[in-house]
Amino acid sequence: MNTTPRRLRRTALAVASVAFLPLALTACSDDSGDSSSSSDASKSSAAEKKADESPAEDTAAMTEPFGPACSSVPKDGKGSFDGMAEDPVATAASNNPELSTLVTAVKKAGLVDTLNNAKDITVFAPTNDAFAKIPKADLDKVLGDKAQLTKILTYHVVGEKLEPKDLEKGSYETLEKSRLTTSGSGESFKVNGSANVVCGNVETSNAKVHIIDTVLMPKS
Repeated sequence: MNTTPRRLRRTALAVASVAFLPLALTACSDDSGDSSSSSDASKSSAAEKKADESPAEDTAAMTEPFGPACSSVPKDGKGSFDGMAEDPVATAASNNPELSTLVTAVKKAGLVDTLNNAKDITVFAPTNDAFAKIPKADLDKVLGDKAQLTKILTYHVVGEKLEPKDLEKGSYETLEKSRLTTSGSGESFKVNGSANVVCGNVETSNAKVHIIDTVLMPKS
């Protein structure tokens, strides 16, 4: 029996298989590349989406004090954030060296007990530097006029606790009975479009305190 044709057919099949193998490997390699590229694009898109959403999420989840002036708050003791959280707001402010002028004004106006006995309020507390922006003669005049001083100080107090997310865009009635506005996002907020929150989200036992760099003045 002649086996030559059969051997030729086997040889042809082997050659065809060898020729096909690189093509198959190349196709698999291309598919893998496409899959990897698609995966990378998906990850990139997800990361971009997360970055776009993060500012709002951060503001909503904010629980710690924030802002450049927070670094001047004592690290421990009564004037620290932990110490202030244990006392009512007027007492807590008296232990913070950056708020000594405000505390003097509160005492002159006879508002210590009013603020300490209030429940769930927000105080926009001007720093000493904020009061220093007012010409000394004008400041002395205000400090000597109890009615006017009371009007100004109660304009800094809102009858509810305002969290950072509440400061993004709001209008709130003050204890002085007129309104103030807030705006901003992240860790950057303004009150009435001019006063910056320089250390926000400070807790006391009965109030939320947002420390500001400018004294607020009621319109009337």
